[in-house]
Amino acid sequence: MKKGIVFNIQKFSVHDGPGIRTTIFFKGCNLRCAWCHNPESQYSNLQVLFYKNKCTECGKCRSICPNELKNCDFCGKCVSSCFNGARELCGKEYDSGTLFAEIIKDRAYYEQSGGGVTFSGGECMLQDEFLLALLKKCKESSIHTAIDTAGHIPWAIFEKVLPYTDLFLYDIKSMNSTTHRQYTGVDNELILKNLSNLLHMEKKVWVRIPIIPNVNDSPKEMQMIRDFFEEHGFPEKCELLPYHALGENKYAALNRKVCSFSIPDDDTIKKLFEIIHTK
Repeated sequence: MKKGIVFNIQKFSVHDGPGIRTTIFFKGCNLRCAWCHNPESQYSNLQVLFYKNKCTECGKCRSICPNELKNCDFCGKCVSSCFNGARELCGKEYDSGTLFAEIIKDRAYYEQSGGGVTFSGGECMLQDEFLLALLKKCKESSIHTAIDTAGHIPWAIFEKVLPYTDLFLYDIKSMNSTTHRQYTGVDNELILKNLSNLLHMEKKVWVRIPIIPNVNDSPKEMQMIRDFFEEHGFPEKCELLPYHALGENKYAALNRKVCSFSIPDDDTIKKLFEIIHTK
């Protein structure tokens, strides 16, 4: 069976597609968005997060660790020994059969609500063979499937998953390629080309735009997105996702520097929404 690394399984999700869903978060991403609220998703390897503010320096983790907290082999002993939750092991390897067994447990909820499973990340399509195996199992069981993607993926991988994917949740970070590269580490050419392909093929797409003050929160930016839709086709839905700072503590836990942004106000979101959705 195909294997992959997942860092979270969220049951009863209602924000990642229609109905009640199970959202599977794959580890590994090829973007480095400055506002990312799941920095533990970015690297494909296992990681241990250390929340210093929860640590009482009791020494249990060091005494139980075979390597005295050096050269971590991710055995998880330091995590299970910490009663304060100061350590968290991020990432777990699954085979497709074991993970599908978790998905199918909530089939009744999917059927009653018109929900299903959403594969997210990180960037789930970086683990394309593992993803494909899961998509096929879902399709065989008539479970609605969604892929949440940033789109910076070769089109050949999209072609693999297209027959088994009912919905794409597709991010647009910025229409300005220079800005896109500055804040995500890559330009947007491939991302926009893939989105254009999906829209021209009339695939079901929900575009999701994170609204980041002083990055992409201008009327000009929204108008550029609107113009793109006018040329290539409109998605079934377009959502604006205001920036939030809920993941900032994770950067400290990973010993990484965090980039802070302000929270966009309601009036700004309303004006941007009107530009995108005005007929």
